[in-house]
Amino acid sequence: MSKIFNKGDGGIGVVGKNGHFAIKSLTLVYIEISIAVLFWGFSFIWTNSLIRNNIPIFSFIFLRMLIGGLTMTIISLLLRKLQKVDKADWKWFFVLAIFEPFIYFIFESFGLKATDSPTLAAVIIATIPIFTMITDYVVYKTKMTFLNIIGTIITLPGILLIVLRGNNITVKYWWGIVFLMIAVLSTIGYSITTKKLIHKYNGYTITAYQFIIGSIYFLPLFLTLGQKGFSINMILKWNILYPLLSLAVFCSAICYALYTQAIKNLGITKASVFTAVNPAIAAMGAFLVGQENLTWIKIIGIFIVIFGVILSQQR
Repeated sequence: MSKIFNKGDGGIGVVGKNGHFAIKSLTLVYIEISIAVLFWGFSFIWTNSLIRNNIPIFSFIFLRMLIGGLTMTIISLLLRKLQKVDKADWKWFFVLAIFEPFIYFIFESFGLKATDSPTLAAVIIATIPIFTMITDYVVYKTKMTFLNIIGTIITLPGILLIVLRGNNITVKYWWGIVFLMIAVLSTIGYSITTKKLIHKYNGYTITAYQFIIGSIYFLPLFLTLGQKGFSINMILKWNILYPLLSLAVFCSAICYALYTQAIKNLGITKASVFTAVNPAIAAMGAFLVGQENLTWIKIIGIFIVIFGVILSQQR
């Protein structure tokens, strides 16, 4: 017989007769969330590549949502994981899609375009667990420890080391930072809404409907603002098709499903710690493909932020 146990932070685990299943299950969860974080680190590089190739933002976001949603729906149907949504819950799926992908991807993409820095974008987005923790404290009265507060404070100088890059900072650059912060704040609504659905629906179902509804939200913007400079022939070029499909299939469909399942199994606190390493992955990837210089100041700032985020999530 198997036994279900509570891990104390909102997650659950399963133990077989000899305890082996629990170890294997937990290892699998860690592998899945590590895969998600790896691809998300590269997502900033792929998005920046599309922006640098002058692909209209609302064009590639719409295509990313549509391809990602259809991919996840097909996978869910083949695996028989797509659940029927209760009529009363549809409103929460539509609210979820407003926060993410709609608001989040608009401001993340325009923020990345304005700063032209995958590393900076990844560092700011990496503060999401801190804002989630603060939201949990305000909304759900989750206790904050001394380490949580210290970790939050530590991230600030790390971010400043990356943000303040000299005297060539433009107004456009600062607006990019504001846009990225709005993207971060949108995840607060996403986190609250997810908690209403996650104990009832699996990650496949949530992700499939989240991106299908998101593509519906982005369709009017694609038809009105995303047509300038857009053509099918342009999208079919490999240097455009490769990052677009990577974002849609891996970063949207597969990664969101893996991360949603990780939240269900580990709890939102432990799951969010893994995303703290995104800046390191994005910085190294951007350096290797020639999108960004990697200075010692940036490296120090990245690791300060990672350390602060991890510390802020300790319970």
